[in-house]
Amino acid sequence: MNEALALRGVRKTYNAGRPNAVDVLRGVDLTIAAGEVVALVAPSGAGKSTLLHIAGLLDAPDDGQVVLGGTDMTRLGDRPRTLARRDLVGFVYQFHHLLPEFTALENIVLPQLAHGSSRREAEARALDLMDRVGVRPRAAHRPAALSGGEQQRVAFCRALANAPRLLLADEPTGNLDPETSDRVFDALMVLVRSTGLAALIATHNLQLAARMDRVLRLDGGHVVPA
Repeated sequence: MNEALALRGVRKTYNAGRPNAVDVLRGVDLTIAAGEVVALVAPSGAGKSTLLHIAGLLDAPDDGQVVLGGTDMTRLGDRPRTLARRDLVGFVYQFHHLLPEFTALENIVLPQLAHGSSRREAEARALDLMDRVGVRPRAAHRPAALSGGEQQRVAFCRALANAPRLLLADEPTGNLDPETSDRVFDALMVLVRSTGLAALIATHNLQLAARMDRVLRLDGGHVVPA
């Protein structure tokens, strides 16, 4: 199996050594293959965001390994980890976090320019991604002129702009009404399937979770099949 992400014995405790210490992750083992879409479900406060932050190298575990693309990231220094996060991981959150002063197209182009792409290459890729999810006609509009569903689809395109190996999404449809949520999820699946990357998607929506390849549950600090 071509592993995109592997978490091995990952532990995370907040306020370690204090009376109010909280063991959020208690030895998480998780593997996601390239091309696989995995749902992560759990109640609020169970540690989903913590797990995603560790998987995406935004936070470090207290113990255990985070392996991306076959490389143990926990053995790397800060600079290599930052570059790995930039090159290997795309993030999508419940709120789109688009830059309001730039157009939809520019929001997808900018991370590519920071990555070293030419303006022409970046615009061509951005328009291709936007076309796949049906927002290319809105390329010249700023986020305030887009609907909530359109904003989130643009955020998906931005997350995939630099062709990461892994997509991490934290409640990506949680701020949308049910009908829009379905359309946005369909768009996300189009992008994931057409690019072949791995995706770990945290969601409260059990109907959407059931449409993914696997459903996992975070329970008592451990990841188990749902």
